Amino acid sequence: QVQLVQSGGGLVQPGGSLRLSCAASGRMSSIVDMGWYRQAPGNQREFVARISRGGTTNYADSVKGRFTISRDNAKNTVYLRMNSLRPEDTAVYYCRLLTGAGVYWGQGTQVTVSS
Repeated sequence: QVQLVQSGGGLVQPGGSLRLSCAASGRMSSIVDMGWYRQAPGNQREFVARISRGGTTNYADSVKGRFTISRDNAKNTVYLRMNSLRPEDTAVYYCRLLTGAGVYWGQGTQVTVSS
């Protein structure tokens, strides 16, 4: 059973920073990539960033230059550093793990950007 445990998030003022973490554990086949998605109220879940096992990264246009994804392969952990946060970044953020056996999701973490 694969588990993803997220941490981080919370309330921050516009222009502030937060870091999210997501640790994968359990029996899993080869990891293809890890990433982050988010879902704002009334919206569909959308892609934010991903990082392959080899370190290749991709970002949504809306977060490029502000968010940085990184990972620790030894710990099966992925991070999302979010800088220059905006009110429109407010959402529940979900960690996503893609392996050879399937896709797994974290429990979600609320990020609220508000003054």
